[in-house]
Amino acid sequence: MTSPATTTVPRRQLGQGLTVSTIGLGCMGMSDFYGPSDEQANLAVLDHAIDIGVNFLDTADMYGVGRNEALLAKVLARRRDEVVLATKFGNVRAADGTFLGIDGSPKYVAAACDASLKRLGVDHIDLYYQHRVDPKVPVEDTVGAMARLVEAGKVRHLGLSEASGDTVRRAAAVHPIAALQSEYSLWTRDVENDALVACRELHVGFVAYSPLGRGFLTGAIPSTDRLAADDWRRQNPRFQDGNIDVNRALVQAVTELAQARGCTPAQLALAWLLHRGPDIVPIPGTRRISRLDENAAATTLALDAAEWAQLDEVLAHYEVAGTRYPAAAMANVNV
Repeated sequence: MTSPATTTVPRRQLGQGLTVSTIGLGCMGMSDFYGPSDEQANLAVLDHAIDIGVNFLDTADMYGVGRNEALLAKVLARRRDEVVLATKFGNVRAADGTFLGIDGSPKYVAAACDASLKRLGVDHIDLYYQHRVDPKVPVEDTVGAMARLVEAGKVRHLGLSEASGDTVRRAAAVHPIAALQSEYSLWTRDVENDALVACRELHVGFVAYSPLGRGFLTGAIPSTDRLAADDWRRQNPRFQDGNIDVNRALVQAVTELAQARGCTPAQLALAWLLHRGPDIVPIPGTRRISRLDENAAATTLALDAAEWAQLDEVLAHYEVAGTRYPAAAMANVNV
């Protein structure tokens, strides 16, 4: 296994002028979707991330229905100047977590931003994303409202999430977009034919969420029996009976390549993304310092042309079974 990073993680640029760590930290799982977690352990991970140079922290108002932003606030109160803070709006949930829909209306944009600033305990957000495109509201109206947040000093840079190439182009015509955040990994590569093309046309950075296939690409989830009873992945088609067996073959092939290289499957998966272009920043999530160090060390992993070719052959040979979300949620991606 490649050893943990002992020096500051290198930097990459998103869009025009937003510099972040080459690998960020997705914080969602600390508060929601992946079973119970320990707050003190999460705070230790957040502090350790900043200590080793992983300064790009990603949250959203829907994660834990605000609890994730409140968790980050405890670190930001001490270390705000060391963090590039990203959060999102648009997925609306009731207090009990029930999903109520998507809201991209200008009025909601302003209210959601103020609520996030209060929970986070900060006076500005470095990167503010529309979490999902609202088909009921022209993206030009939503981004126009987001641009007014920049004018007010509440937000520094704007982003979109799970937007199609056409939507990115329309949004960028209203205000510069620093980043598009969408799922991208060894087992989710559809963005390469649309959204990523638009991003590169417009010099928009690409933030890859779930770069480790929600943990599956690490090889640590042989079956859903290992997951907590309330873990959202039990509802994910790729983890369900039949599909998980097919997908395990891809993970095994990647694991064998990683072992030959002397790294972990996670490190190989992250290195592959970093190799796809200097405009790509993965944001793997974790609740363990050891995993954080492992992920950060992927920034130093260099493969030769023959090794990349081997990995490409694996990706061409193994198909992925199952959609990346259940049907209802799939309707809200790549919009």
